[in-house]
Amino acid sequence: MKIALVHDWLNQRGGAEDVLEVLVRMYPGAPVYTSIYAPGLMPDSYRSWDIRTTWMDRLPGIHRNHQPYLFLYPKAFADLDLSNYDLVLSNKSGFCHGVQTGKTPQICYCLAPTRYIWQFDAYIRRERLGLAAASILRPVVAMLRRWDYEAARRVDSFIAISSDIQRRIDRFYGRESVIIYPPVGTGCYEPVAKPDDYFLVVSRLIPYKRVDLAVQACTRLGLPLLVGGDGRDRARLEAMAGPTVRFLGRVPETDLPDLMARCRAFLFPGLEDFGIAPVQAQAAGRPVIAFRGGGALDTVIEGETGLFFDEQSIESLCGALEQFEDLSFRSTRCRTNAERFDTAIFERELAAFVQKRYDGRSQDTTR
Repeated sequence: MKIALVHDWLNQRGGAEDVLEVLVRMYPGAPVYTSIYAPGLMPDSYRSWDIRTTWMDRLPGIHRNHQPYLFLYPKAFADLDLSNYDLVLSNKSGFCHGVQTGKTPQICYCLAPTRYIWQFDAYIRRERLGLAAASILRPVVAMLRRWDYEAARRVDSFIAISSDIQRRIDRFYGRESVIIYPPVGTGCYEPVAKPDDYFLVVSRLIPYKRVDLAVQACTRLGLPLLVGGDGRDRARLEAMAGPTVRFLGRVPETDLPDLMARCRAFLFPGLEDFGIAPVQAQAAGRPVIAFRGGGALDTVIEGETGLFFDEQSIESLCGALEQFEDLSFRSTRCRTNAERFDTAIFERELAAFVQKRYDGRSQDTTR
């Protein structure tokens, strides 16, 4: 099978890139088409991949600051003609599903319908854009939304990463999808006999992650909290933190399993499309206290592997933390739940879906 992989951009590493790394391993030799690639900002292992960029890669300053070029991404991907492949697999949160495929089927692994056009008001609040900037962007966003919808209509099959994303695919694109959860490497996590006395957050420290709720709730209740991660919100968070809150900075991946395994519970106050960290915590045998929304509804079993709080407020999270004091959770149950999302399961389910779609195409072309 001659397959092409498509990815939005390669100038930062996050959950989308975790998925892409597994796709590259599953389909060795498949080229990766993307808008831009900044080798110095990505893992060295990417240098061995067959990465093919668009003309956007030559635009000034785009590797460090790609957001100002937002309106150009549809054109860049629409210029890519991948009709000479047997199958195209796009790993999409932006516009990369807009490539031209002709009669070649495209499977879109949808991390999210493009957030900053379909949930624009939430986006401008999250990025703290002023009224003037928002007013200028609205006509552009309306144009991009029309393009994005038409591009989604050309996709042959959608795969959603969670129930929440499945609902958004239906709402924004009017398309059905199946759910295949993202790959989580659970093998390096394991429970410990007795955890330490601290709660834990590991996250990029940016406003929409709502780490401020964890910091303020634990400060109010006098509970020990470790905050792993860094980002532009760190100074603001440190200013509001009490003496029981400690900031660790970026946590090396090798240190994360032990840090997870020894916490009392992992706090997940943001609203995420899926959220890998709560699965990692459960793989380490620890329960999760999460906001009731997004991917956490798929990954946390209330009363068995964690608790939910209903509002993104300090009071609501404090209530969950106080409730947690009276409950107990079995580390083995947390671990078993996390194993549902292991990388091996993702690889098996995705490979079967891709093969079935390819076989269906082969049958169509022989009729």
